Amino acid sequence: MKRLGLLALLLVGCGGGGDPDDSPCAAKAGAFGPLSTRCDRFVDGQGRVFVLHGMNARVEGLFDVSFSDGRTALEPIPPFTLEDARRLRQLGFNFLRLPINWSGLEPTETGGIDAGYLDRIAATVELCRQAGVLVLLDFHQDAYSKEIGEDGAPLWAIQPPPDMLLGGPLTDLGDRRLSPQVMRSFATFFGSAEPGPRLRTRFAAAAAAVARRFATDDTVFAYEIMNEPVAADAELPGFHAEVARAIRAVDSRHLIAFEPTAYRNQLDIADVPATTFEQQFGLGGMIYAPHIYTVSFSSNESLRQSFTRADLRPSNAAAVNEGLAWGAPVLITEWGYGPADTRAKDYLELQTDIQDELMLSAAFWVWKEDSQGSWGMYERTATGWNERPLLRNALSRPRPEAIAGWPQRWSYDRAARRFTLTFTGSAKVTAPTLIYIPAPDDFPATLTVTCDARAIAPAPTRDPATGLIAIPCNGPGQHDIVVTP
Repeated sequence: MKRLGLLALLLVGCGGGGDPDDSPCAAKAGAFGPLSTRCDRFVDGQGRVFVLHGMNARVEGLFDVSFSDGRTALEPIPPFTLEDARRLRQLGFNFLRLPINWSGLEPTETGGIDAGYLDRIAATVELCRQAGVLVLLDFHQDAYSKEIGEDGAPLWAIQPPPDMLLGGPLTDLGDRRLSPQVMRSFATFFGSAEPGPRLRTRFAAAAAAVARRFATDDTVFAYEIMNEPVAADAELPGFHAEVARAIRAVDSRHLIAFEPTAYRNQLDIADVPATTFEQQFGLGGMIYAPHIYTVSFSSNESLRQSFTRADLRPSNAAAVNEGLAWGAPVLITEWGYGPADTRAKDYLELQTDIQDELMLSAAFWVWKEDSQGSWGMYERTATGWNERPLLRNALSRPRPEAIAGWPQRWSYDRAARRFTLTFTGSAKVTAPTLIYIPAPDDFPATLTVTCDARAIAPAPTRDPATGLIAIPCNGPGQHDIVVTP
């Protein structure tokens, strides 16, 4: 592994030019579904480049933070209902990153996989299916395990055994993350000596059990191998390949996401390989899934007062480079900022503008939260869960979902309420471009839509369930779509 400059890979192609659709990518989409990959982009079944706009949601009964031995649960976890899934879709989010835990899947070493836990995952996936929301199943951990941290591995997979079992309420997560028993557990799990290899094989088998259950499900589009692994860069590729192979053995259709080391959250950059993931391991359909938390966890109030776009952009640009080096499209599976923190509106708007500039897919942390920093799109009050206007206005904004060709750029001018998209069309792609437009409460009901400077009449109508408008603007050559009030 070696570090590369932020611009070193920006011009790297995927197979060179000459593709019949005149795009800069000569590769064909992989044999995956419901979404596949092509060069550094996601594509849907109609050949359109698909942009993922997601939300994380910790769900009661799945995010495993409670105990059966009398210890207090670590934190309250809200339920996720059909109303949640439908509202999420109305706000422009087309996928849910759903954290699940090894401790819930395989609570005992000899008891096998808990079928009831798989059923509860399936119930949430079904809610998303009804709402038209895709699902990324995320094998999640924070501070290794609920027994000594927040969530993740079962008690039997903590090696060496813990010095002390912990319970709730969880008010010391920062200390737990760095505690000796947590760090020892990670060192064992990713180490070359036993029981590390055995534990990794067991983890891979648990991941495969989930993949086997959802192998034919077209609401699930991917699995994410491990949230924020605490390991050295050199320890992760082999682990990711082992888990990916176990998943591929039972499910050849869905994409698989892998993360860099958790230390990237602080460093804003990760080591990159000299060869792609597929070249190293023969595995395609992979997604590079870093997190972006620049400034978010900083205690430096001066930095919070003064950050600019130039401060926030490098981590996102580095993620693009890292994805190109791995030969995988980038999906930022977590980014966020405390809604009550200094200059929250500026942070949210700058990050979403940068995501547009770099044409990134991303998922916000988090939907509902009544613990820790209470970062949720919804806040818990005496009257129940209430949507935060600050987050709705910043995150629910015009954006592309499916593009009938190869995107060159898109942007949204908040002051003018003007959305623009430029792309290279293809004779092969006849489906319309889909653009998300917020509901009339947040964006004018009457729209002007142009394709190549010609007004589309009548203007496309907004689907009330999804907020999508379908724009017929197709064919070879460059196309420009503009949407204004």
